[in-house]
Amino acid sequence: MTSTLFSLKDRTAYVTGGLGTIGTAICRALGSCGASTIALDIDLPEPQPENSMYFDSAELSNLSTRLDTLESHSGIADIWVNAAYPRTSDWAKQSQKTLTQESWAQNVSLQMNSYCLLSSAIAERMASRGGGSIINLGSIYGLVGPDFNIYEDTDMTLPPAYAAIKAAIINHSRYLASYYGSQNVRVNTVCPGGVLNEQPKRFIANYSRRTPMGRLATAEEIGGPVAFLASPAASYITGTVLTIDGGWTAI
Repeated sequence: MTSTLFSLKDRTAYVTGGLGTIGTAICRALGSCGASTIALDIDLPEPQPENSMYFDSAELSNLSTRLDTLESHSGIADIWVNAAYPRTSDWAKQSQKTLTQESWAQNVSLQMNSYCLLSSAIAERMASRGGGSIINLGSIYGLVGPDFNIYEDTDMTLPPAYAAIKAAIINHSRYLASYYGSQNVRVNTVCPGGVLNEQPKRFIANYSRRTPMGRLATAEEIGGPVAFLASPAASYITGTVLTIDGGWTAI
């Protein structure tokens, strides 16, 4: 019973940003449950990893044709995970004081528009085939305001557009869940807290003090919950926001 509940055998899963830190862990988790998993990314190393394909999720022109090509090559999408993180080169430098309208608009287009419009296109395809599961990566900062104390004594900050983008992704996912629920298309959002990825020691210490579990997440701790939401065990879960934050939003 347990293996059946969590089995993704005979399912095809696509993960945008699938070669990134979190994307790789998601691909691994889906694969461990039996899914045929394709990592979609714009940065393909040489030699190209097995089960990976070039796909720019922020390029929305000719989207239907590009998805046709993708699915004809690797199979119809039963599961689609948006884990890409497209952003401008000045993204990390954007703060409330340095924010420009141009950067704001560019990043909204790259991140929010790509997630929302790609999710819409995939949901329509899934609906025409009898169902499927879409999981979008949000963030705790799409749910609550940032604690700027964690950036003290570091050169890090949180770009203001990030909070707006992640909040929009969360609510658009709810919209799609409502619209396509009767057609067996489930759309959910996972909202991670900080994920360990070679951040400065000072940031890690600041963040860890703020979190009830006293540490950042590992990428693998994001992959497991995504695989759960894609599985039959979550067959009655749609429109939900699953926070994976070590208790950050609990306090």
